[in-house]
Amino acid sequence: MMGRARRWAAVTVAATFLAGTFLGTAATAGAETDFYLPPDPLPAGEPGDILRTAPSDLALRVPTANGAFPGQGTKLLYRSNDAKGAPNAVSGTYIEPSTPWNGPGDRPLVALAIGTHGQGDQCAPSKNLGALVHYNPPLDFFTEYEVLSINALLAKGIALVVTDYDGLGTPGHHTYVNRAAEAHAVLDSVRAALKLENASVTENSPVGLFGYSQGGGASGAAVELAPEYAPELNLAGAYVGAPPADLVATLKQIDGTLLTGAIGYTINGLSEAYPELRDDIDAEVSDRGRQMLAAVANQCVPETVANFAFQRTSDYTRTGEPLDVVLGRMPEVQKILEEQRIGTRTPAVPVLLQHGTQDDTVPYGQGRELALNWCDQGATVQFLPNTTPPVLPGFLVNHAVPMIAGLPDSVAYIDARLRGEPAPSNCGSF
Repeated sequence: MMGRARRWAAVTVAATFLAGTFLGTAATAGAETDFYLPPDPLPAGEPGDILRTAPSDLALRVPTANGAFPGQGTKLLYRSNDAKGAPNAVSGTYIEPSTPWNGPGDRPLVALAIGTHGQGDQCAPSKNLGALVHYNPPLDFFTEYEVLSINALLAKGIALVVTDYDGLGTPGHHTYVNRAAEAHAVLDSVRAALKLENASVTENSPVGLFGYSQGGGASGAAVELAPEYAPELNLAGAYVGAPPADLVATLKQIDGTLLTGAIGYTINGLSEAYPELRDDIDAEVSDRGRQMLAAVANQCVPETVANFAFQRTSDYTRTGEPLDVVLGRMPEVQKILEEQRIGTRTPAVPVLLQHGTQDDTVPYGQGRELALNWCDQGATVQFLPNTTPPVLPGFLVNHAVPMIAGLPDSVAYIDARLRGEPAPSNCGSF
């Protein structure tokens, strides 16, 4: 059985590589260490202040009379706040579209929150947008799949800013699926883009938030935190796709699937954001578990899949129990996991929430619960389930297909909000 799982993992990795090659660029991302090292100490300032910029040519572009199509990138290092509200530096990319905006008012801006890329610095989108495929033998490679959403939005004349999140590219472990850290990084990327010289967006530009999976959680966390954290932003709406709003439920769902190794990203991120938990967590992890945590800390998703697909967290704990059982008897960890829950605040702008009913990675039930919670709080929510039947459960098919199938609706929804059109809501009918 394990041999079959390994073969499937290898097929998945090979398919990812071939897809990236087909898209056009098989190149190794160069070392760019200096750009990602923040000033020490950070200069005094405000969240969203730009610390450093550099040109960023997109891998797939065509010269036109209006500039490179679909857009020209600028790499950013900007000031933000970590999970506990302490100042930090986050990297990202602003992309100026070559397509004119044909809607009312100033050109709009969308903060695109990426889905799971991995935990190694080489996985950062600001490093992959310029190369599309990162590869170091034997298994360290990554294809920037977010170009699908990025190009769909750029083609409408919408400017984009894509954050790398806390610790992805910059020093320290990426604080994977941390609610506050990701929300801060997303909202401060908007602030940074609005301060960027020669960008066509202005303080009057309507702003949208857009993300799926990890990015759906980040977009959801950002839209509900914005009224208190960034009230000055001219938010118009958000797309929240398959959000991991309840980390414990998501942990149970992916244990033993193709993406088991992503649980290691989460544990590493908890230890990074909350160092007071490190000793307690370490005491419950076996030697094999420590080896897994050290490995995934420097990997992108394909390598993590190749090494840890279909394994179970019970293989990594001291007692041989599943991780959710171990964490369930750790009150301090439970408290912090509960703090990561999305849905305890109210979005002040309309939200589209999509989720596959057979999602084999992020449980459908907690996505629907998030929509219901927001509706109960008085938010304007359009909830769209995707009813793709189960296909190869545990292989991420029913997580990936709704993302692609839902792209036309999600882009159209955000475009309509940026144009000021009335938002639909089906609260009370799902």
